[in-house]
Amino acid sequence: MSEQNTEHFPPRQGNAGEVFRAFLKLGLTSFGGPIAHLGYYRDELVLRRRWLSEAAYADLVALCQFLPGPGSSQVGFSLGLMRAGWWGALAAFVAFTLPSALILLVFATTAAQLGGPVGIGALNGLKIVAVAIIAQAVWGMARALCPDPARASIAVGAVAVLAMLPGAFGMVAAIAFGATLGLALGRGVSTPVGGQVMVPVSRRVALVALVTFCALLIALPLLAGQSQSFAVIDAFYRAGALVFGGGHVVLPLLEAETVARGWISAEDFLAGYGAAQAIPGPLFTFSAYLGAVLGPEPNGLMGAALALTAIFLPGLLLLVAVLPFWDHFRSMASAQSLMQGANAAVVGVLGAALYNPVFTSAIGDMRDFALALGCFVLLITWKAPAWAVVIVAATGGAGLALLS
Repeated sequence: MSEQNTEHFPPRQGNAGEVFRAFLKLGLTSFGGPIAHLGYYRDELVLRRRWLSEAAYADLVALCQFLPGPGSSQVGFSLGLMRAGWWGALAAFVAFTLPSALILLVFATTAAQLGGPVGIGALNGLKIVAVAIIAQAVWGMARALCPDPARASIAVGAVAVLAMLPGAFGMVAAIAFGATLGLALGRGVSTPVGGQVMVPVSRRVALVALVTFCALLIALPLLAGQSQSFAVIDAFYRAGALVFGGGHVVLPLLEAETVARGWISAEDFLAGYGAAQAIPGPLFTFSAYLGAVLGPEPNGLMGAALALTAIFLPGLLLLVAVLPFWDHFRSMASAQSLMQGANAAVVGVLGAALYNPVFTSAIGDMRDFALALGCFVLLITWKAPAWAVVIVAATGGAGLALLS
């Protein structure tokens, strides 16, 4: 963004109520994950409502794809900010996030009541479908982010790092490993400054957001030992701060912060993740389910609220911090090189999660594997939507339970 654009803002053209209504519609109908969400945004807000130009939208998407955090939610937050200021940003975030969060909260409170072979089998099907969905994500991301031998090797190296350093620390080390190698390869290409993204964020506000992001990242681990509430906030904040690639990449981070700590079983974790595929809205609302079913308190509604707020907050703080400086930053070839390596490492991190805990926890015998393989073929070959494949898997899991 140019210096002129950072301090002389365009006039607001809408209000928070208009933004809320538009994003509530999107929150109730946007199936298919973050890439699909960007398509829904474009159709509804760029083509139909004409809130901004194609060029401005493309520039905004490039920024949010570059940052860690939930990409589609960051784009939505920015669109609300551009349309109606800070109240518009809040309206966009709440309207797009709340429907899926409430659905998962209801699932968290009712899943334990499912009994008998049909209910247990359906929950097992939700765990099995996670194998297919993560495998599809690894396949698609590998093709897009590891198109050459060097970046494919970085992905394999990231898996090796995780084999030696499991857990959240290993994931940070793997991404740092990839970023360092990407910088060394130096294959980034600078992009021309476009000046398309114009939002009411001054450099002073951006600096406050950056300081807040860093302060929380440092302070929360120190406070985590004081109470379980701080421990939950720290776990989900760190997961949100380290997610490069968004969407499915949050899975291994959340697993390391919840399952590895004994806060939730691997089976319940995967059942919730499978359910999250069948609903519209951002995948990060999976955190609401996790917060609700945590073993130690806070859980229930309070745990869901803490987890949901903590996981989204770092990505939104980073977005606000970068907005006034985006044009200059994206013009640096070194920044592009660094992100190429980090994104390749993310593929390795997600591939490692596909093996453990997803495959090892969900696949118990050859019948489970056959159902997972069938779901994978539906996704890859038949291009079936994820929510439909989730229904197939739950039905298949119930059928397998009845047969046995």
